[in-house]
Amino acid sequence: MLFSRKYQKYSDEELMELLSKGKEQAFRVLYQRYSKRMYQYFLRMLNHQSEDAADFTQELFMKIIEQPEAFDTTRRFSTWLYTLAGNMVKNEYRRRDRRSNKEPVNIQIPITSPDCLIAQMDAPVLRKYLRLAIQQLDPIHKTCFQLRYDSQLSIKDISEILGCPEGTVKSRLHYALRKLSNQLKVLDDERI
Repeated sequence: MLFSRKYQKYSDEELMELLSKGKEQAFRVLYQRYSKRMYQYFLRMLNHQSEDAADFTQELFMKIIEQPEAFDTTRRFSTWLYTLAGNMVKNEYRRRDRRSNKEPVNIQIPITSPDCLIAQMDAPVLRKYLRLAIQQLDPIHKTCFQLRYDSQLSIKDISEILGCPEGTVKSRLHYALRKLSNQLKVLDDERI
């Protein structure tokens, strides 16, 4: 425990350098810093399947400990970590797509009158419908949305993680927000 306190003062990038030199405590500190965050990321990206999220988190950190030399020292560790995680999620989406060809679900929120809007759309219900709507986004739009609004990463960081220009990230976010807005629309145009 004394050694892990010593390692707490190091940056993530310095810890990766130490890990590549065989310093196990460096990995423990990185795990402490990022395991909960990455679990939450996987949980959101994998349809709130806690077992899958735990498995993916473990697999992500196994990749780090098995090949610390794969880290590009010219990048920030957090960006690299999210890139690895994003690639794992993309591969999982592809695997699931090959196994299933089901139609997307059209989410409808029944509203009988504007007066009952508040009663029907309390916070837990809204979160449920939002989560369902997010799951219906295309994988790339879902990834952008999750990285920006759940993981609270900057446009620049998302651009690096996804390997695309910042303008493309902004466009994908705009599309995702527009699609979510349409899916969560509770009143038709006549009632507005």
